Amino acid sequence: MTGAVPDSGTLVGIYQRMTRIKQNDERFRAVIKSGKLVMPYYSPRGQEVIPSAVSANLTDDDYICTIYRGVHDMIAKGIPLKDLWAELGGRVTGTCKGKGGPMHVTHPASGVMVTTGIVGSSMPIANGLALASQIRGEKRVAVAYFGDGASNIGAFHESLNLASVWKLPVVFVCQNNGYGEHTKYAYSTSVANISMRAASYSMPGITVDGNDPVAMYNCAKEAIERARNGGGPTLIEAKTFRFQGHVFGDVDGYMDKGEKDAWIAKDPVPLFRAWLIATGNASEDQLATLEATIERDIDEALEFTLSSPYPDIAELSRDIYKDEVSA
Repeated sequence: MTGAVPDSGTLVGIYQRMTRIKQNDERFRAVIKSGKLVMPYYSPRGQEVIPSAVSANLTDDDYICTIYRGVHDMIAKGIPLKDLWAELGGRVTGTCKGKGGPMHVTHPASGVMVTTGIVGSSMPIANGLALASQIRGEKRVAVAYFGDGASNIGAFHESLNLASVWKLPVVFVCQNNGYGEHTKYAYSTSVANISMRAASYSMPGITVDGNDPVAMYNCAKEAIERARNGGGPTLIEAKTFRFQGHVFGDVDGYMDKGEKDAWIAKDPVPLFRAWLIATGNASEDQLATLEATIERDIDEALEFTLSSPYPDIAELSRDIYKDEVSA
């Protein structure tokens, strides 16, 4: 762990978010394999640290915009598990009545403002939310999550430019896991680090070990405080790796031999757990109790989802078409 170490409460809070993501992911994949739920799924396993450390610096009123591979971002921000599971399971009790599914989870009450299936589009939306906060004189910060592949999209460059011109309270967090879908980073991106692109838009650009909770926390803290206090945007590139394929069922044939095994050997969740205990920031019993509570929450969320109805056929046209108004 590198950098100034936060207090034990903050550290345990980060771990709680991390293991909540991990335990949910393990259950999601198990339930899909069992046939109890049928849905597309994008595993975030291996990337738990990034949104957990970022969200430890956010308030309930702050915003996040994420992508279809961002279930970990949603969980870290505090979206209720029952609402999340029901939406992914296509149930009417979900955050969007089961009509959004994994690619379009939205829950403004927890600050999860939009999940988008369009690569790169989290950034201009976050700019809009940040602009609204700025106009209203609020202290809300917007965080845009995206992958390394999205940094090659026009929306990335347009968003960074405008955020810098207007000094918007937004933080751009690139979760660089080395692959844009099935394409290796070096095959599609000309710069060594995504953070280098920040210089073109006169904002700080930082590359951080996205699997180091302390380093990630400190990096996010500085960027969020800068945004909240009127200092404008920051581009954070968090280096990490995904332990599963791009989408559930992807067999990773495009990865270098041994690459994934090497990263799994450095799994940040058990490593951070062991570090917390070794440094006296938490006890085995404390963390075991925390993990058992999360497991019960997942049990309840799954039961809630399986017992909830699918949307009525009438929902096919509701929230889709504007009602006609007579001339």
